[in-house]
Amino acid sequence: MRLSSSITQLLLSLLLSTKISPSTATTSTSTSFPLDPGFPIQLIVSTALNISTHSWEFGTATQALLELYDPDLSIFGSSPFTASKRIPNASTLPQALSYAAEKIVFGTGPNALADGDGAVGDPASLGIGAWLLGKKDGYEQFKDGAIETYGYVTGSAPRAWNNAISHRAYYVEIWADFVSMAPPFLAYYAADTANITGLQEAVYQCSAYRQILHYNTSSLDATFTGLWDHILGPTYNVDAGLWSTGNAWAASGITRVLATVIKAPQIKGSTHNETLSIAQWRESAKGELTTLVKEIIDAVIDSGEASYENGLVRNYFNNPTIFGETSGSSLFAAVIYRLVVLLPNVFGKSSPAGKKYINWAEGIRKTLGGTFVAPDGTNMTLVDRTNGTVRPAVNPLGWGDTAPFMTGSPEGQSMVTMLYAAWRDCRLAKKC
Repeated sequence: MRLSSSITQLLLSLLLSTKISPSTATTSTSTSFPLDPGFPIQLIVSTALNISTHSWEFGTATQALLELYDPDLSIFGSSPFTASKRIPNASTLPQALSYAAEKIVFGTGPNALADGDGAVGDPASLGIGAWLLGKKDGYEQFKDGAIETYGYVTGSAPRAWNNAISHRAYYVEIWADFVSMAPPFLAYYAADTANITGLQEAVYQCSAYRQILHYNTSSLDATFTGLWDHILGPTYNVDAGLWSTGNAWAASGITRVLATVIKAPQIKGSTHNETLSIAQWRESAKGELTTLVKEIIDAVIDSGEASYENGLVRNYFNNPTIFGETSGSSLFAAVIYRLVVLLPNVFGKSSPAGKKYINWAEGIRKTLGGTFVAPDGTNMTLVDRTNGTVRPAVNPLGWGDTAPFMTGSPEGQSMVTMLYAAWRDCRLAKKC
């Protein structure tokens, strides 16, 4: 169900006025917040946790918290699978896993980890959190939920003509959002269980989604080459527009799968030749995923001035009358910071593109620290200095809404959190 913009904003305003419980409250530490990004990041994190109410929002917040407070456990850490081995003996749960444990509600099938309201991908966004929780004694049910989710997504969910897994459970529909929800979990689970077939499935889903959603440009809109449509399918929610946040979801998911392929432990075959073949496939997959994400990021950067407003990407790239928004813009920047560290020869300062990528991401970060003119003519900060609300955002329950969403998007707040964590790690690695 989709709520109207006014009702959605009212509900989020009520949530903002309610304090989160101490067990899920973020904790300021020098290691998590060593740098000032130009906006109150700790308030942004708190608001993200306050207003998240849906399965994909919980999963996105879990990922953001993992990157923020436990970067070594994040897939962007130097040795994430080795780091995860400390979980069984940890005296307390990592912040992200404590949060996920509170939000996961066990069910069956597509709802094994949360009520997905008919979605395949959304509950799977909690899969990595559940799988990591399952490593701890007393949390075996989370492991079971992760396994059931993996089994449903790969074995029971409907598929499109090219074997792309449907984002919806009861009919085939392909959403760009799915790429950030399910494939990163499929890849992580497969890598941690030495399942090469599963890892190949995760990589294939990224390519299969691109095959369906890749925008068919004409001579009149060639500047959008490389971007994806939002939703395609024969039934209910078709949106052939070039939604900024949908493209950001796709780029983020591809980047996390890419990081998993790079950082997964060695997967051995039954023979030396098979082991060698697996290693060769991983190199090939790395190149394939790099091409996929670079295509989207290049299209974003090169889409032309009409695709931007006030330093932010418009809600739809191909609608020059709609507002610039913070959610997709922030996630694109987060992706770039991660890619600069992950693949410096392609996206870093020494790459053939020079500072093209870093400069674009830095532009978004600096914009978030500034002001904009609200629809009523008021000059406002993009981040509310009293409660961390980021605006103008996309209506989280109505992507086609032409009015800027001013009261806080749960996913948008987490996306800015990811931007901060990625920028911090890029700075600390001396790549930015």
